[in-house]
Amino acid sequence: MKTLVLVFHPDLKGQSHVNKALAEAAAELDNVTVRDEYALYPDGKIDVAAEQKAVEAADRVVFQFPLYWFSSPALLKSWEDEVLQHGWAYGSEGHAFEGKEFGVAVSTGSPETAYQPDGSNKFVIDQVLTPFQGTANYVSAIWIKPFVTFGAFGITDEALSASAKAYQEALSA
Repeated sequence: MKTLVLVFHPDLKGQSHVNKALAEAAAELDNVTVRDEYALYPDGKIDVAAEQKAVEAADRVVFQFPLYWFSSPALLKSWEDEVLQHGWAYGSEGHAFEGKEFGVAVSTGSPETAYQPDGSNKFVIDQVLTPFQGTANYVSAIWIKPFVTFGAFGITDEALSASAKAYQEALSA
């Protein structure tokens, strides 16, 4: 299975600790192509044809990003608005994602305990990620279980290493 990992972190090489490690771990796998979207489009001008071609070549598409205010970084929203075109991704002629696996790999600043009904965020992570599952459903893709790295702000090197290894295993499944 060919997997495309689209990484949306505004400063992957600089300020990212978790997403950088996860992207590097993913890139080590033979069946995975990793694209650093902010590096490709620092001006925010997305090459729609190139992105659509990358998606078409994959069997699984994973959107990797840090969770910002219960959502994604701005470039991911722009990517969705521009790349997921009627007649390509959805509509009577839009079949680009049909039958492909569609997932997310997110990192959160808060620990997992914050993502509980009685936690500080009041929502479980699956509730927060509902818009992405809705998108997968809308484009006739197969939603796969999200990969989540909780507590990025205080993660230890050992925990990050374990998360990177688990990410490789998830991408290889």
